Amino acid sequence: MSSFFRLYLVLLAAAGCVMPVSAWGDTYPSKPVRIVVPQPSGGPSDVMARLVALKLAEALKQPVVVDNRPGANGIIGTDVVAKAVPNGYTLLMTPASSLTLVPHLYKLPYDSIKDLAPVSLVSNTGTLFMFVNSSVPAKTIQEFIALAKSKPGQINFGAGTSATHLAGEMFRLATGADITAIPYKGTGPQLTALLAGEVSMAVDGFPALPYVKSGKLRALAALSPNRSPVVPDVPTMRESGVQGVEIGSWTGLLAPAGTPKEIINQLQVEIAKIVALPDVKQRLVTLGAEPVGNTPEQFTAIIDAENATWAKVVKATGFKVDQ
Repeated sequence: MSSFFRLYLVLLAAAGCVMPVSAWGDTYPSKPVRIVVPQPSGGPSDVMARLVALKLAEALKQPVVVDNRPGANGIIGTDVVAKAVPNGYTLLMTPASSLTLVPHLYKLPYDSIKDLAPVSLVSNTGTLFMFVNSSVPAKTIQEFIALAKSKPGQINFGAGTSATHLAGEMFRLATGADITAIPYKGTGPQLTALLAGEVSMAVDGFPALPYVKSGKLRALAALSPNRSPVVPDVPTMRESGVQGVEIGSWTGLLAPAGTPKEIINQLQVEIAKIVALPDVKQRLVTLGAEPVGNTPEQFTAIIDAENATWAKVVKATGFKVDQ
């Protein structure tokens, strides 16, 4: 073997050693990361995104910016991420409904399962409850069911969003209670109507709890698998004898499908660390939320289960929205 050829092999081997570095580029992340929130600023997902962004920037040693893209029930912002380059620099912080309910109500410009990769369920953002106006003579779910059955079609409930509307329909299907939906433009007007007695019942979250303490409303049951640590005296639907009326209320982080598994795992590890920090946990408590930080596989299982639940409810009720 000539000395020239040996030199050629040495140079070729050296080139092979460095080629993967140039091919893969710099170690992630080497530039700012963007978290898209498909809701307006100030909402639960936005607050969670800003809380995570601050800590994630410290961990990644790169700026992490929050980009609010509200509109069309979260479709606009979700579409941005679903069609982004899958390199870990564009992420999605979204509530449950955008991933598990909206796909069954609208024709989407993306596939919420195939075009997005779950990273981690960041937090349970507050339990939903079934509330009644204090004038309603029912102190338990079973008493409310009996009341509704004794007055078919006369007991109504507030439907401020597709989710709260379908929660009522889910309850009706599970119990046989003949209750009627009264639509409102948002949970704010829905709560106002419940307080005024325009509707007898509504599904709402922590914004309604202060009115339970003041005696204007009564919380009959939590629509979650477990009791809320904030109001542990309120039983779950399951404990109250009603099966199949559970709704997830959470905020999760996702990336575009095709994002390298190494990046997904790196982000999940950081999220788990962030939500376990004492100051973050305390902040979540004040928001009525609970830290999670689970794995991509665990998060995927939750999304799949809730997708199946909403698909059944939407089909069973024939529920439609104006496109």
